[in-house]
Amino acid sequence: MNDPQEFVDAAQNEVPVRGFLHCPSDAGGDCLILTHGAGSNCNAPLLVALAGAFSASGLTVLRCDLPFRQLRPHGPPQRGSAERDQEGLRAAITSMRRQTSGRMFLGGHSYGGRQASILCAAEPGLVDRLLLLSYPLHPPQRPSELRTGHFPDLKTPALFVHGTRDGFGSIDELTVALKLIPARTELLPISGAGHELMTKKNRDEVANLIVEAFRSSAYDVIA
Repeated sequence: MNDPQEFVDAAQNEVPVRGFLHCPSDAGGDCLILTHGAGSNCNAPLLVALAGAFSASGLTVLRCDLPFRQLRPHGPPQRGSAERDQEGLRAAITSMRRQTSGRMFLGGHSYGGRQASILCAAEPGLVDRLLLLSYPLHPPQRPSELRTGHFPDLKTPALFVHGTRDGFGSIDELTVALKLIPARTELLPISGAGHELMTKKNRDEVANLIVEAFRSSAYDVIA
């Protein structure tokens, strides 16, 4: 497998796409775009591990920085960033369609996954599958402030990966929320994990566990 290469696509009239491209030696044409949470960037250990594992399975993987992170190296997204961050994901999809010829998958951790799901709810058919890591169902200790308003419009099949100790939503809460989504969904609980998903105990296996779940017969993603 080739080492990831720095990737920049600043095509005219599009939000710049910046990150790292993982190109497998035996690519099947399918592509996964991965992005990060509100307090991180595309070099987050979970994303690096997942990109390597998915690439080893034959997918081209782009792990990219959202526009808010391109503007600010540290700190959470500023108020009003969400729309531009969704434009950044759309630009990444357009860019990767110029690079690959197969199915397109979109994934993100926490805030990144939320923006991916909002984008796909607004634009059905934009990608083939979603990978939503630690979806931030509600702010910690504020369970009434659910972030599910777009769920009834989400028609893209999705795999949700969630830690059993995630303060942004329990497994039970997420199970109930997924019933709002008309598309096919699957939930992969990660035992003992919090919002970051990767722990000292599971860091050697969690990426492969997620890849295998995404590849499973329930999705028929990768034959």
